[in-house]
Formats: sequence, C-alpha cells, structure tokens
Amino acid sequence: MLQSADNSFNLKSSSPASNPNSFNPVKTVSSPVEQATIGRSLVVKGEISGSESLYIDGRVEGKISLADNRVTIGRNGIVQANITAREIVIMGKVNGNIECGDRLDIRSEGSVTGDVSTVRISVEDGAVLKGGIQVRSGELKPEKHQTQSQVKPAETSKPSASEPPKALAANSGA
Repeated sequence: MLQSADNSFNLKSSSPASNPNSFNPVKTVSSPVEQATIGRSLVVKGEISGSESLYIDGRVEGKISLADNRVTIGRNGIVQANITAREIVIMGKVNGNIECGDRLDIRSEGSVTGDVSTVRISVEDGAVLKGGIQVRSGELKPEKHQTQSQVKPAETSKPSASEPPKALAANSGA
C-alpha cells in the first residue's frame, strides 16, 4: 500500500512538473505578442523609440525607430514619418522612408510613398508603392558579392588595357 501511494505521489509530482513547463512556453509566446497601440483617435508628433512592437491605427508624424521590433500600420493608420524596424506591415498610409531589417509587407489596402530599403519585401495586389526600392541580401551574402565585385573590376581593367590600342588604331586609321 505504501508503494502504491508513492507511485500515485510520483504521478502527481510529474503532472505538476509538466504543467509549469507547459505554462512557461505560453509566457514566452505572449511576451513577443505584447505590443503598444496608438489608437484611432490618437495623434502623435515627434520621435517614437522603444523595445516592443507597435500597432498604429491613428496618426503619427515624425520618426519611428524600433530597430529590433515589428511596426504595424493598421487600416486607419496614417504615418508621415521615417520608419526603422525589423519587420513592418502596412495596411494604412505611409509617407516617408522605410528602413527594414528583415521584412516589409505591404497589404492590398496599404500605401507607401517614399524610399524603401529591406531584405525581403511583399507587395500584395492593390497595394500602392511610390518610390525607390533597395532589396539587400543577408549579411553573409554581401561579403560574397564584394569578392565577386572585386573580381569584376579586374576583368574590366583587362578590356580597358586593350581599349587604348583600339582607340589608337582608330585614330591612326582616321
């Protein structure tokens, strides 16, 4: 009987041990989901910076700098600001330059007027994008491109060396 009581105790101790573990991932999942919200009736003028995600459904004028986080412009959002963030989702209107560390997503209701620099970009049908686009590669890839570009100038210098004799030949033939 004591052994069966110990076995049931072991089962009970293993069950609570698994429950706190199941709660820990829920807490870590809820942390990134937390975000600040600028509501529909709010108007913000100035600089916004911080270390959490931001949802804008109101009006913002100035500068938004959340380099390691996500900025979402809601359908009612109107932003006249330069935006720097890791991930940006646009469903409203943005007038300003965008510097995106990872991904820019312009939804069908979204509108962007300004220059965009990002690693990945998605523009849905119906979205408006007016401005320049620079799609960068990952940090490892630019180093490879630099070595390729270093090889290419060497190749272009060889034709350059052969071009002056052609030019001389053209001058002597004329």
